[in-house]
Order: sequence, then C-alpha cells, then structure tokens
Amino acid sequence: MAGRLVTRFSLAAAMLSLSLVGGHAQEGEYGVLMKTLANPFWGAMQQGVEDGAKEAGVQYFLQAVESDQAAEPQLNVCNTMLERQPVAMITAAINSTNLLPCLKKAQEAGIKVVDLDGNLDQAILDKEGIEITFRIGSDNVAAGAQAADYLVSKLGADATGPVLVIEGLSGNITGEKRARGFAERLAELAPGLEIVASLPGDWDRGKAATITNDILTRNPDLVAIFAANDGMALGAVEAVFAAGKGDQVTIIGVDGNSDAVKSIKDGRLDASVAQLPYLVGKEAVLNVKKALAGEEVPADIAVPTLVLTKEVLDAGTEPMLEYVK
Repeated sequence: MAGRLVTRFSLAAAMLSLSLVGGHAQEGEYGVLMKTLANPFWGAMQQGVEDGAKEAGVQYFLQAVESDQAAEPQLNVCNTMLERQPVAMITAAINSTNLLPCLKKAQEAGIKVVDLDGNLDQAILDKEGIEITFRIGSDNVAAGAQAADYLVSKLGADATGPVLVIEGLSGNITGEKRARGFAERLAELAPGLEIVASLPGDWDRGKAATITNDILTRNPDLVAIFAANDGMALGAVEAVFAAGKGDQVTIIGVDGNSDAVKSIKDGRLDASVAQLPYLVGKEAVLNVKKALAGEEVPADIAVPTLVLTKEVLDAGTEPMLEYVK
C-alpha cells in the first residue's frame, strides 16, 4: 500500500517515505502524517519538520498520501504508523473526521496527538472524546480576511463588481474558514464588491480553472478571485490570462508556496497570503518536545501569516520572508 501511495511524489520524498515503512520504532520517535508531498505547501512543512527535529535532537518518521483528497488511504496509513508506537502523532488530517478512529487509538495508547495545520474541528473532537495536546497552524479566518484587506487596498473601498470565491474541498474546515474570513471582511470593507459565486475547487488546479472559465462566461466584468489555496489560484490565473483578462481580474491565493511566489514575481498572480508552512512544521516538532518534557504548551499555537505581493518580494526587506520556502 505505502509503495503505491508514494508513486507520484518527488524521488527524494518517495525514498524518504519508503525508507520509513518497515522496521521498528526508535525510542521516543515522533510520527508525522501529512496530506500529500506532491503539494509544495506540504513539502515546505516537511522541511520545517526536518529542521525542527535536528534542532530538538529527536527522531521522527514521516508519511503522506497520494493526494489531499485521499481520506481513506490516509486513515490506513495512520493506523499503520501506530504500529511503530511513536510517543507522539503529529497529524494533518484531510478532513475533520477521516482520522478520528486512528486518533482515538493513539489516545488510548497514551500517544500525544497534535493537530498540524488546524484541520480538526474541536466540537467533533469533544463529541468523540478525543483530546489533542495542541493544534498549530495559521489563523485561517484571519488569512481570508487579510486577502480581503489586500483586495480593498488595491481596488478601493468604493469599488464595485462581481467577485468569485473558490473554496477548498467540501467539508474541509481549513478552506471553509479561509472563505468565510474573506467573505465577512469583504462585506465589511467594500459592500459594492459582490461575491457572485462561492464554489468548491477541491484544492484542484484544473477544477479551479474550469470554475473560473464558467464564471467569466456568466460575469465577463469579473473584478476579483479569491482562491483558498495557491494551486487553485494558479488555475484561476491560467483561465483569466487565457481569456485576455489578466489586467482586469485581481487574483489572490493562500499558502505562499514556491509556485505562487514565481507567479507573483512574473506579474501573473497578484498576491498570496503566505501561511509559512516551514515555520508551522518546525514549531510543531519543537513544541511536541516541550509537551513531552512536561512543559506547558498553549492549546492553540498561531503562526503568523504574510501577504506576498510583487512589491514585498522585490523589496526583500520583510523579516518573515526567510520562512517562505
């Protein structure tokens, strides 16, 4: 199973994942379960985990699945990881419910559970009787609001026109929070900018391009697109430029991944709210070490976000740019 799951990863990621499938756990080992290393966002977080483990002097093993829609395979991988009896499981669940059976087993085994990137719904955890040690990630509602702040700063509070929101995978709390934060702040700051459609793009670049084409056909005067991640934002960029409307439509993504940074520098994508996944991964490992040592760790750890624009990238003076990987 694991061998099949890694076939679309980069060679380096595949070698890492395959090397960790068998064998026995080392004493005090951390298990790290991500979504997919095929996405640059998770690749940056993997790098942060690696650097955090080196700094903390701890051992870890890391697994991921083929795509960020592979909910059932991710549960299977999680259950397999438990067989190694790690002291902690740092997990980025694909949705709020798919890993619940595995996390319950982990809790019963005395393994500390960490919500990586804030993918678990607290109300659901409470209902299932699952306690997490802490959750770490960006404030996704605030990230969406920052995107709206940027849009209004560019177009003006008195701007008018249709706006498209491309959501994440249906039922995923991360994408839902980003879309909600954007919509609420936009309504507050510039009521003349009307969201004419808010549709799930399933984190998929191609689907986002299709959605954008459809909405542009219905709303040729579209002025802006907010996508809940950079992959979808880049799909929207392709569709908008193909339609010859690159100068008309402002496009904003979330994540700040390497592909988005290149597109911003090339003058295509307007902005991305960088989630600094490298810093999330690194801080997750460092805080697990503290928790295992009995030190007090906040229940919610918010890693700052940064709006990346061509101006910010070209200036290169923003201190947090060192964490953009």
